[in-house]
Amino acid sequence: MQELRLIVDQRERNTELLESLEQMGFAIDLRTIPVGDYVVSDRICVERKTVSDFEGSIINGRLFDQLGRLREAYEFPILVLEGDRETFRLKHSVINGAIVAIYVDFGMPVMFSQGPENTAEIITAIARREQDGKKRLPSLKGGARAHSNEQFQELIVGNLPGIGPKLAKSLLKHFGSVKAIADADPGELIDVEKIGKKKAALIHKTLNHRYSSMD
Repeated sequence: MQELRLIVDQRERNTELLESLEQMGFAIDLRTIPVGDYVVSDRICVERKTVSDFEGSIINGRLFDQLGRLREAYEFPILVLEGDRETFRLKHSVINGAIVAIYVDFGMPVMFSQGPENTAEIITAIARREQDGKKRLPSLKGGARAHSNEQFQELIVGNLPGIGPKLAKSLLKHFGSVKAIADADPGELIDVEKIGKKKAALIHKTLNHRYSSMD
């Protein structure tokens, strides 16, 4: 059996889940993912929400916008709802209505998980079917679809270590282009808000390191 691969959003901080995935044999590639949390193949991305996250996204109105972007980006997105469903504070009719809308309006399956270890088992089952059965490896090519030069630029910069969508926009607004960011030295990079010395050094190193393939 080949090694399972997984692209994980670097903002994912559930160490129990990440450790479970590593124990199950995954080679994990941490990146900034525009939408979703776990890219399992070139067509499947898993969005993981705890019960409290799911409820909060209903309350603040962000749920369907987020899932809409996920559905646009990936052919087969999957929502994993993790935790005890009995702890919901909203009425069952509201929760059920949201889940039905996800199925009907977005064509997106909702899988229920008891906790991080169970979520890891679900992701593993999906990965084995995709990667061993269909030879489909994780890829961000189907991830975020950029339709303009500005969106392509944001995607490029947003995938640098420690840089998310907001910081990508801040860097591009400050320097004006991807090339200007690459040409900037660490002392210039720290002029951008929320770019400290360590992050500036990492950005500079990533953009200027001489590529040497091991293949």
